[in-house]
Amino acid sequence: MKTERNTLKRRTEILNLINVNGKVSVNELSEKFGISVVSIRNDLAHLEKKGLLIKTRGGAIKSQPVNFDLSLNQKLKINYTEKQKIGKKAIEFVKNGDSIVIDSGSTTLEVAKNLEEFDINLITNSLPIADICADFKKVNVIIPGGELRPEMRSLIGPITLNTINELRCDIAFIGADSISIDSGIYTPLISEAAISRAMIKIAKKVIVVVDSSKFSRKSLAKISSLDYIDIIITDNNIKKEELSKLQSSGIEVILV
Repeated sequence: MKTERNTLKRRTEILNLINVNGKVSVNELSEKFGISVVSIRNDLAHLEKKGLLIKTRGGAIKSQPVNFDLSLNQKLKINYTEKQKIGKKAIEFVKNGDSIVIDSGSTTLEVAKNLEEFDINLITNSLPIADICADFKKVNVIIPGGELRPEMRSLIGPITLNTINELRCDIAFIGADSISIDSGIYTPLISEAAISRAMIKIAKKVIVVVDSSKFSRKSLAKISSLDYIDIIITDNNIKKEELSKLQSSGIEVILV
């Protein structure tokens, strides 16, 4: 009984720390409470199952409401190394002469950074992606009009949708804020989901680029079921059971 009380008290303190700081480190928690790293990971796994936090590599971050969205600058700071690796892997599917579409996001931004040597058409609603690729001499950048979404520096709305629907492309690189293996990929904003969904419809091949933390989150607006996804590129911190379910569904999963 005493052990159970100590465990409950420790987990409550972990939640208090994460609510104040936004994140916690496994090593720091192990040192603070004087217990093994394995025990701390068990605590975090237990709290994650209850939806109270999101496990990350080496720790955990605060769980967000399903309609909560971070700004692009905030997203860029989360799992940056993993996103860089995903971006470098994604461009292996691009070849000269392709027309591709890339939606807004921190991981898709990493894809765009690696396109300099390609002779391609690029469609994007992301102003940061367009700005980066504007310096790539062989990349022809196409920006649909629309309403500016300041937090993500992206274009949304009916004008954006109408333009995208008139185009066709070889590959769509799509980001997501959460993935449900049972129901599909999601984002917090309904209008952003509509743009990503349109991009999927105009592409011959759809590649979703997400770091593994997105498999433990929930979000508001559905972009697409996994039936319309050809490839998912993520990092090797994905849980084994999630990887197994994805692979059994027929989706090609690439780990970096």
